[in-house]
Amino acid sequence: MAAATDTVRYHVTGMDCSSCAAKIEGATRKVDGVNDVKVSIASQIMTLKVDDPARRLPVVESAITDLGYQLDRLGQHKAEGAGDDDDDDQIPDLSHVTPAYKRALWIVVLLNVGYGIIEIGGSILSGSQALQADSLDFIGDGLISFLGLIAVGWGLAARAKAALLQGVFLALLGFGVIGSTAYRVFVEHEPQTMLMAGFAFVAFIVNVLAAVVLIPHRKGDANMRAVWLFSRNDAIGNLAVVAAAALVWWLNNPWPDLLVAFAVAGLFLQSAWSIIRDARQDLSQARRV
Repeated sequence: MAAATDTVRYHVTGMDCSSCAAKIEGATRKVDGVNDVKVSIASQIMTLKVDDPARRLPVVESAITDLGYQLDRLGQHKAEGAGDDDDDDQIPDLSHVTPAYKRALWIVVLLNVGYGIIEIGGSILSGSQALQADSLDFIGDGLISFLGLIAVGWGLAARAKAALLQGVFLALLGFGVIGSTAYRVFVEHEPQTMLMAGFAFVAFIVNVLAAVVLIPHRKGDANMRAVWLFSRNDAIGNLAVVAAAALVWWLNNPWPDLLVAFAVAGLFLQSAWSIIRDARQDLSQARRV
């Protein structure tokens, strides 16, 4: 006789992009007895259908935590066909969110938004599209982190609405960068490479400072580790803008600047699509509860 299939939900801490969700889904599907799994970036919730949960769930939890993410079980598992309850809107254990943890994240938010505004001015002065894209990346990261902070403790519907706002904001940034960069393709304008490289190098320093602020917390909480890695990766992106400035100067051609801008815009749109898709699914789920 086949074992009963149960639906189990976890809050996953540490996801910041669609590749994180895909990695978690892939690891979960490899566990025998898992029939279906859905990971939502918007609500940070993983829902899976599993046979013999008492035996299978420890394997799933081990596989996910080994990837560096933190799992918090939402309520008790529900047998297949049982009626829905309020588990969908339960809030995970947030005891790990200490004042020092929040303070570090607020510092990162202020660094991102503050320098993003400064870098917008730098992109105008230098005429660099890559610098403009990088400045919007700073502001987008800061505002999304801000929404994530104030949404701690909210229910599923409220978190999904906040995520939908994040996704729309990212999409607008992406289309804005594509539009302004496309204009530069037809109206070629070589950026001032020294200004471009200078602002990008300062951006690199800002991201290094953000990473330093997060270092004491990067091993204690998966979400903080993810933010730390995000700051580190942004610092690498800043060096790419510096390299683009060097290529513009060397080749006497604006195309390296334009290509970096298009690449950043593409990342905006890919992330926006994933967030909006998950947020719509979570809103639909919340209405059924």
